[in-house]
Amino acid sequence: MAYSILAGPDGRDGYATSPIDIDTGIGENSDRTLRVGWLVGPGYGPVDPDAAATVASAAKALNEAGCEVEEVVIPELETYNSLDLYSKLHILETKPIFKQLAAGREAELFKIIPAILRSPDTAVDGYVAAEQSVEKLKDAFAAFFERYDAVLCPVTPFPAPPHGLTELVVNGETISGRSMLRATVPFNLTGLPAISLRFGTSRGGLPIGVQLASRWFAESTILQLARLLESFSAVRNPHPSL
Repeated sequence: MAYSILAGPDGRDGYATSPIDIDTGIGENSDRTLRVGWLVGPGYGPVDPDAAATVASAAKALNEAGCEVEEVVIPELETYNSLDLYSKLHILETKPIFKQLAAGREAELFKIIPAILRSPDTAVDGYVAAEQSVEKLKDAFAAFFERYDAVLCPVTPFPAPPHGLTELVVNGETISGRSMLRATVPFNLTGLPAISLRFGTSRGGLPIGVQLASRWFAESTILQLARLLESFSAVRNPHPSL
């Protein structure tokens, strides 16, 4: 119901280019067997074992629900570092707005915004190269979705770290806190629809989600798969202890 309200152009958002009746997914009444490829890497950096196990558990649940599920690799996720591409594009697109809105209140900003304001502008050739890499990433996903209806992957490569942490160790490797975005940024860059839902819990008691993405304008596919996963989830209706 929420999607039916949000979908489609409203005359104010240039990214909303499709009328609501375009659906390249399965639609609500399709009984076709869905094909799902699942992965935890490469391309996301080191992945916490609890996060990896949660994705594998979700893949098993979809298989038991009647989907065709297999583990896959999308090499372009490693070839093109989505986080680096996002940074090169994001700085030029957001920096002028941040400067305008934060003028005179710089001392009140959270540390991410000052870091962007201090960053050098992406050179034109670097910006164009990043855009071309994004197009190649889109091509890779287009080829993937010729064979599969959806991809299942982590939402984040590791459970939530302590607030303000800038570095952490995953599988013995020290990584930046920004690596939290490695699994979601590819879909920000390519414009593919994606959905996330909780499907597990870390050994530290933190919620762990999984992510589903599908071809452009195929929201009906991921909504259907998410509904299936919710029906199998052991953490669908958690309640706080009294």
